[in-house]
Amino acid sequence: MSTRKLEEKNIRKLTKIGKKSMGLTLPIEMVRDLGWRERQRLTVKRIKGGLVVRDWRKR
Repeated sequence: MSTRKLEEKNIRKLTKIGKKSMGLTLPIEMVRDLGWRERQRLTVKRIKGGLVVRDWRKR
């Protein structure tokens, strides 16, 4: 497997999961920097021009 160029490192593709869902892989460096773990709950919020993904916090 070849290494991606620096400018292409954050280019990702959506992957179909089942019939109604899509998945997106994240760079492992970003996940580690955020301290996220496998199976962790996250919130997804739609904003103008994109999405915001944050750690889920119980209120």
